Amino acid sequence: MSDWPEVPQFGALLRQHIASVPDAARPAFLAGLERSAAARYRAWAEEAPEHAEALIGCADREDEIARLVADLFPISAELQAEVDAALPAAVALYYDVFAPHPVTHQLYLQSEAELQGAMAWVNMAGVVDDPATRKILDRCTSLERESSVVVKDLLDAMTIDA
Repeated sequence: MSDWPEVPQFGALLRQHIASVPDAARPAFLAGLERSAAARYRAWAEEAPEHAEALIGCADREDEIARLVADLFPISAELQAEVDAALPAAVALYYDVFAPHPVTHQLYLQSEAELQGAMAWVNMAGVVDDPATRKILDRCTSLERESSVVVKDLLDAMTIDA
């Protein structure tokens, strides 16, 4: 479909917010963004109940990524407070990208955001020495890509049904 909206580089869009927390807290910050994506999927499931199963599956994958990353890179309560303080503005900025678009376009943007998110985990895995940590980050990559495929398949089905 040629009328899909232009996809921003979400990492660049959120760079200032990501950089606002210490390096050690960045994985936790990204986990928070994953949780916000899970919430978006659940909201879309309410807006499109006929596709709720697929969308809830995507939400569950986002939650799994957040859980894996939080377990992999635990932080102190002090750093978590910094993440919690910085996250709302980043989430608001992220949501603003979607706001002017109809649900189908929002889903398209999210499917592309999943692919960009997958690359974030690939990049992180590339600088980690521990094979077990790389394996978990590879799992995060796979989960992101799976959600992208699910959403694109859903969009194809919605186009056929229209």
